[in-house]
Amino acid sequence: MSDAVVAPRANPLLLGHEAAEATLIEAARAGRLHHAWLIAGPAGIGKATLAFRFARWLLAGAPSPSGAPRGDAGAGLALDPAHPVFRRVAAGSHADLLTIERGFDDKRKRQRREILVEDVRVLGGFLRLTPAEGGWRVVVVDGAEALNRNAANALLKLLEEPPPRAILLLVCSAPGRLLPTLRSRCRTLRLAPLAAPVMAALLGRLLPETASAERARLAALAEGAPGRALALAEEDGLRLAGLVAETLAALPALTPDRAHEIADRVLAGEEGGFEVFADLLRDALARALREAGRGGSAPAWLAARPLEAWAELWHAIGRLQDETGRFYLDKRQTTLMTLFRAANLPGVRTS
Repeated sequence: MSDAVVAPRANPLLLGHEAAEATLIEAARAGRLHHAWLIAGPAGIGKATLAFRFARWLLAGAPSPSGAPRGDAGAGLALDPAHPVFRRVAAGSHADLLTIERGFDDKRKRQRREILVEDVRVLGGFLRLTPAEGGWRVVVVDGAEALNRNAANALLKLLEEPPPRAILLLVCSAPGRLLPTLRSRCRTLRLAPLAAPVMAALLGRLLPETASAERARLAALAEGAPGRALALAEEDGLRLAGLVAETLAALPALTPDRAHEIADRVLAGEEGGFEVFADLLRDALARALREAGRGGSAPAWLAARPLEAWAELWHAIGRLQDETGRFYLDKRQTTLMTLFRAANLPGVRTS
């Protein structure tokens, strides 16, 4: 890759979201910057990158809460990567920036699936502090949909009495999972999928060694979310997308033996094969259902059962994904359960 894929806090590149940037800039310069923003949109679309980009802009001397300019923030939200604020935000060492996200489970050696109340409680002390550099204190809640109920309630209490010169940026791929009272205290900024030409330009820059046809396929699968396209490139996504197409084409005649063979191939590559396969299968179901709802042409397999049954399958696969992560279920078993459920087969043979 010519432009290294970096974490959102260190990423200087954001394309296609100029309107969202303009909304934030206008609110800040007019002195109408809401104390909490819900930055919403599909996974991988650039929400966290925008949040940290805005945080850097504020911390580098953007308009103060009174609306008066404070110094060296230039046009747009862009900040030179050599700028001291950029470097400190990238390193996670800026005194006026706090990031809340899912922590690491030392026992299971993996990231937790939820943001816990103890993760949120540190906000109280942080928000009571005077800004170290005289401007804003900024909090980024990355993956706000992972807040469990206690954590969400703790955050809600802080939002009910927001301190001065503080702003919270909630990055969220599934706003419907948030408490309604939490959503109501935020101003929502929705990021739209990137247009095809922007996706093509961005992936050409980030995946120069990938064939153009493969980049186009990744862009189509990612549906305008560049982060998702890059993740699919790293996670054997094109191969797994082929297995999804093969699975659906075999319906309704997918046999148990064929299901076992497909499951073996799903799990033959990257460690997260089941999760990627299940995501892509749900995406394919959703696209087909949307097209059918518009009265467009539908794939042959969709006629095998009522649309309501396909919708229920979409939900069932999502529940199975959640349970697999929450309870650390066997990936082969859950892959087979997904395939058997898709084919309406009566059970799962484990040997």
